Amino acid sequence: MARPVQWRALLPGLAALAALVVALGVSNTRLALLLVLGALCGVTLYHAAFGFSAAYRRLLFAREPAMVQAQLLMLALATVLFAPVLAAGSAFGMPLTGASAPVGWQVAIGAFLFGIGMQLGGGCGSGTLYALGGGGTGMLATLAAFCAGGFAASLHMDAWQQLPDAGEIVLGEQFGWPAAVALQLALLAMIYALLRAFARPTLSLPLPDRFTIARVLGGPWPLIAGAVLLAGLNLATLLTSGHPWSITWAFTLWAAKAALALGWNASGSSFWQGGFQQQALEAPLLVDETTVMDIGIVLGAFVAAAAGRFFPELRVPLRGLAAAVIGGLLMGYGARLAYGCNIGAFFSGVASTSLHGWLWIAAALPGIWIGARLRPAFGMSL
Repeated sequence: MARPVQWRALLPGLAALAALVVALGVSNTRLALLLVLGALCGVTLYHAAFGFSAAYRRLLFAREPAMVQAQLLMLALATVLFAPVLAAGSAFGMPLTGASAPVGWQVAIGAFLFGIGMQLGGGCGSGTLYALGGGGTGMLATLAAFCAGGFAASLHMDAWQQLPDAGEIVLGEQFGWPAAVALQLALLAMIYALLRAFARPTLSLPLPDRFTIARVLGGPWPLIAGAVLLAGLNLATLLTSGHPWSITWAFTLWAAKAALALGWNASGSSFWQGGFQQQALEAPLLVDETTVMDIGIVLGAFVAAAAGRFFPELRVPLRGLAAAVIGGLLMGYGARLAYGCNIGAFFSGVASTSLHGWLWIAAALPGIWIGARLRPAFGMSL
């Protein structure tokens, strides 16, 4: 059932978002567009309840595959959308690059840690942001720990990068984009079919319901709508910024800037002496594209919640707070090692036909199982 629109809460949220879009647009139109795209991602994630943490827990422990099936649809559509523009290598005069990273132990260990962390922290990279925007104030602890974990991993990157890897393997570059797309779609279809066989007989991916204006504004949206929209929004991000959607780099950067303010000397870290990282440290936060999109996700989720019912969670149990901190630290550390989270490494990596995206989810699944088994110890349901 569609929730009634709360106009008195919705309009101030839209006004705040519009003011920030205008403020960014005065100096940088691309950043303003990325803020809008982030907000649309936030609205979609919130209204479709498109999560990753709960999706795999439900699959593993309740044999409910609908949320994971929606992710497979999203990956298939994004693969088809990404391939032509990545094959072209540029759009609108701007070079385009997919999300790729070395296939090796560093990614596998990072994804495994992330899998544990997202079960304890109550959300993944995107889930932390949209839950926070939707009123989940307990996610502040997860987010703060997430930032700290990412920063800690950045200080250890030299050691982790000594682990063996096979280099970057992008199917589109290895076999040509038509063959890579066909291969990846076949694999996704096979996994979808296996999930149907594994599922409890009465459960399957539901079809979209009839939309009304109240349903569009106040939600909830069907999972299929979320899958289609997120694939399209990731393509729009690629065309706007030159690279696919990512989330967790901003968390590491925020912690590094906080450390600088507390007296940390970045010259002692080789990671932060890299050209991109050093430039990001010296620049204002609102110049960082990932930061702008992350802010947009939070604002978009707030607007989506305000369009229905926005009830902040003001009480967080002590055990829940401990789980949030532990989970956030593991997610932050793991995401930095794995070159991203469920969005930057898994979603964008697979859509770019990079094998590190597939390695990410394969290594994350055992971590998800362990993390879910640990949840009852912190007062959370399995």
